[in-house]
Amino acid sequence: MEVGFSLRSEAVGAMRTAMVSAENLQLSLKTELSQEEQALTLSSRSPTETHKVGNEDLKEMLESNKESLKLEAMKRVVGLIAKGKNASELFPAVVKNVANKNIELKKLVYVYLVRYAEEQQDLALLSISTFQRALKDPNQFIRASALRVLSSIRVPIIVPIMMLAIKEAAADLSPYVRKTSAHAIQKLYSLDPDQKEHLIEVIEKLLKDKSTLVAGSVVMSFEEVCPDRIDLIHKNYRKLCNLLVDVEEWGQVVIISMLTRYARTQFVSPWKEGSTFDENNEKAFYDSDSVEKEEETEAKPYIMDPDHRLLLRNTKPLLQSRNTAVVMSVAQLYWHLAPKHEVTIVTKSLVRLLRSHREVQYIVLQNIATMSIQRKGMFEPYMKSFYVRSTDATHIKTLKLEILTNLANEANISTILREFQTYVKSQDKAFAAATIQAIGRCATDISEVTDTCLNGLVLLLSNRDETVVAESVVVIKKLLQTQPTQHCEIIKHMAKLFDNISVPMARASILWLMGEYCERVPKIAPDVLRKMAKTFTVEEDIVKLQIVNLAAKLYLTNSKQTKLLTQYILNLGKYDQNYDIRDRTRFIRQLIVPSEKGGALNKYARRILLAPKPAPVLQSAFKDRDRYQLGTLSHSLNIKATGYQELSDWPAVAPDQSVRNVEVIEPVKEWAPLVGKAKKSKSADKFYSDNEDEKEEKGSVSSGNEESSSSSSSSSSSSSSSEESGSESEEESSESEKTSTDSGKSSSGSEGSSSESESGQKKKKKKTKKLPQKKSKPAAAHSESDENGNGPVANASSSSAESSSGSETESEDDSDSDSPTVQKKKSDVKSKPKVEGKSKKEVSLLDLDDFSPAATTNAPKSAVLSSSLLSDLEGLSLSNVSPDIQVTTPSFGPVTTYELLHHMTGKGLSAKYHFPRQPCLYQPSMVAVQVVLTNSSDHSLEEIHIGDRNPASLNIHCFNTIERLEPEASVTVSMGVDFSDSTQAANFQLCTKEDQFSVSIQPAVGELFMPSTMTEEDFCKEQGKLLGMNETSETITMATANTSSQAISKHVLSAANVGVVSSSQNNVHRFAGRTVSSGALVLVSLEMKESSCALLTINTEKSVMASMLLRDLKQALAQA
Repeated sequence: MEVGFSLRSEAVGAMRTAMVSAENLQLSLKTELSQEEQALTLSSRSPTETHKVGNEDLKEMLESNKESLKLEAMKRVVGLIAKGKNASELFPAVVKNVANKNIELKKLVYVYLVRYAEEQQDLALLSISTFQRALKDPNQFIRASALRVLSSIRVPIIVPIMMLAIKEAAADLSPYVRKTSAHAIQKLYSLDPDQKEHLIEVIEKLLKDKSTLVAGSVVMSFEEVCPDRIDLIHKNYRKLCNLLVDVEEWGQVVIISMLTRYARTQFVSPWKEGSTFDENNEKAFYDSDSVEKEEETEAKPYIMDPDHRLLLRNTKPLLQSRNTAVVMSVAQLYWHLAPKHEVTIVTKSLVRLLRSHREVQYIVLQNIATMSIQRKGMFEPYMKSFYVRSTDATHIKTLKLEILTNLANEANISTILREFQTYVKSQDKAFAAATIQAIGRCATDISEVTDTCLNGLVLLLSNRDETVVAESVVVIKKLLQTQPTQHCEIIKHMAKLFDNISVPMARASILWLMGEYCERVPKIAPDVLRKMAKTFTVEEDIVKLQIVNLAAKLYLTNSKQTKLLTQYILNLGKYDQNYDIRDRTRFIRQLIVPSEKGGALNKYARRILLAPKPAPVLQSAFKDRDRYQLGTLSHSLNIKATGYQELSDWPAVAPDQSVRNVEVIEPVKEWAPLVGKAKKSKSADKFYSDNEDEKEEKGSVSSGNEESSSSSSSSSSSSSSSEESGSESEEESSESEKTSTDSGKSSSGSEGSSSESESGQKKKKKKTKKLPQKKSKPAAAHSESDENGNGPVANASSSSAESSSGSETESEDDSDSDSPTVQKKKSDVKSKPKVEGKSKKEVSLLDLDDFSPAATTNAPKSAVLSSSLLSDLEGLSLSNVSPDIQVTTPSFGPVTTYELLHHMTGKGLSAKYHFPRQPCLYQPSMVAVQVVLTNSSDHSLEEIHIGDRNPASLNIHCFNTIERLEPEASVTVSMGVDFSDSTQAANFQLCTKEDQFSVSIQPAVGELFMPSTMTEEDFCKEQGKLLGMNETSETITMATANTSSQAISKHVLSAANVGVVSSSQNNVHRFAGRTVSSGALVLVSLEMKESSCALLTINTEKSVMASMLLRDLKQALAQA
């Protein structure tokens, strides 16, 4: 019996299953059939009818009794919304399902209602009771969705209900619901601003929330509702700083922006005593003697507020964020809040963002353009990152061009101008025109290349492209205003090209130049006016105005020739169609032509029309943008956008910091002893402990970075790591303040160098006693690496330090991080002198390209041209010129001797130096210098050696330590200095056992060359490759006694270390050389003219050096 019953029940179950599947099958067939019918009748129906048919099906599904159909229908409806289609007709059918118990269905209904509640307010109001019930639903997502829908109904009558719901949600146990309540605050405030006070109470409550999910949303509400209520942030400041790493990305952006404004009102400026952070701050000798007295008497140095440091420390790991907005926010925070020497740490992160999309590149480049005006040094090592690519859009190209122009200085102008020469040939006309303007800016900013740029722009006047020619004319006009007396030839050349130029702005510019300097070209200006009188009626308005001006100026200066022409042009202008031209014509006629009525003005006509005009200032379009906060819409548009909040100025006196103290808050208790502990260990262990701390700091920062990039990290570990790293960076900043006041020492690693010199003093004594003081090559090489620490080890460390420093004041985190490695390498070299080659190879690996694009190793080169140099000189063909430099014996008298240290300043030690003009034995890129040290005192001097260099990256080969120098005794020592093809002085310290003296070697530009021998044919060939901006020439007047070949050679060779090139022409003298550091070719030619005049031409890529050499040679040849 039981078996039969069970069989019967199984049969019933099978029947039911079959019936359900049949119904589903029927439904699917019906759906497919309706789709087929729609497809067949699509041609006869309009799209709206088709849409209605589709909506009717969805309505039927939503009103059916089966939840599976309703769920399917809601999925389709949400899909329509996502595609941007209108589904508002379904609102009544959807609202009916708002009380459904199926959670999945309810979520989708709420998504729909959030979208259309504002449009269908009346129907949404009918369901308010349902939403209120849903606010107490056990499911957190339903509670949050109900609040989201309720706040989306924009009807003032339900404001009290919304207010109550927000207050309840703010106290909810779920952080997701609390986050939603923070979003609802902004909606309610925009609906009814009168609720502001009640909403501020809720914001104050939510700001105390410890959840990272809520932090970003409530700060956004704070910024919308009450951004001026800074007092609400005081108690939550430290908590927000510590939570920052774990907040979601867009929350991080909002919090950082708010904290930037907060910090500007609560902390004093870290820039007041910027000099204390400047490691290149030079002081006179007497200042350095009295450093201790100054430290005692001067006011207490700037000490950063611990909360200020906490903010900088906890935002630093976010520079590694994958979100570009977060990186940009941190960059602007450091720019507006950090000490100047710490801002450089954002440089690499900003350059990294340039690999992103065009939109991101555009915003980042705008901000870099603003930064690079004030801090060129920040981005100079990454200059190659701003080179224009062919795939870049025009607006990206223009911004990169702006930045390159901002970064231009005497050292890199040659490279930048070479890059600009390529850009001028671009097919993008707007970009080519912008490049010509950039060349003009470089010419005004750097006086040494003004003539070079003018010559290049004049060559562009022959270009086939009208846009290039027109822009060149406009820029030349502006440049000529700065020094018109010297450029009559250029004005004449432009007048010859006038007929071929058709762009109105260019024609107007040439006419303005003719009128302004008509007295300098008295023969050409009237003829140009004659041509213009013929074509006056067909010219553009801007050209007609300049023709009238030209006629008036010529009438005043040369009325005999131009009186009739002027009357003719004024008559034509009197009846012109343009009222501006008619008015200008009447005004000019009354001004220049004497009459009874207008006699009063006629006296002043010349003063009005021919008044000296100030030269135009060519400046960056981003010069004034720093008045807006970086990264904001206002900064991008260069106008104040709606809702923009200006950064306040730093307070003169810091407000009370105790307002940020919170009772029983753990992070504060942990933080304070950590600082004290770190400082204690540092003072006890000095140098080595400092390096270990640096390593720990690096590790903690990197771990913090990993935590910020991974969503699974815990907030406690990240905050502790950020606190640890921050305490170290705080110590570094305070340490830099102390050490940078020393005149001779740089702020990075000064303690290390001093402790090393103390500990290594005895070792040096022993070594120098064992080693004989010979000038032999092996001994010199040995002393280079072992004793002075200036061999491969020091070179590598200096180049890495140079690469890591983005500016003159570099970030200590970067510069100090190299010191443990370098110290270890030094000790290895000292203990194992035989393994010198190996250590060289290891240290050179430290110079990583991705650390700094501009880094080059200083290892000794086998050939004169290194591989790095060849890459720098890429594009120059040197095939026919022998790269070997043959040194020639100077044919003039004794070399010039310069004073390095006076015996009064040096307490009895005097030093003089001269340039022997021989290849440097230690390194081919160095200039050889011989120093004569004399003891003028009555007691012996001990341990004379080279101390600190300034900058620290300066590459010098030092002489061996002189153990003892007797009274009235002298000794000659050899040094090598890498000036990097610059006449900038090499500053270093000359030390004895008791004293340190700051000295500097200033090279004349002629000492930076080595003579090169070549044939006349090779000379002419290479000269042909170095034209345009690579050529500098001037007509000079020589002294009568200097016109013979022998005298010319003598004076040129005395001024510059170059070689004589044999010439087949008697009136042409040629000389050739190469720069010592980079090996760039320098060609000098002197072509004799009539009487004592000569054309002096210098061809080289180094345009700044060319200008300086031209000046020196001109002076040498003019002297009797």
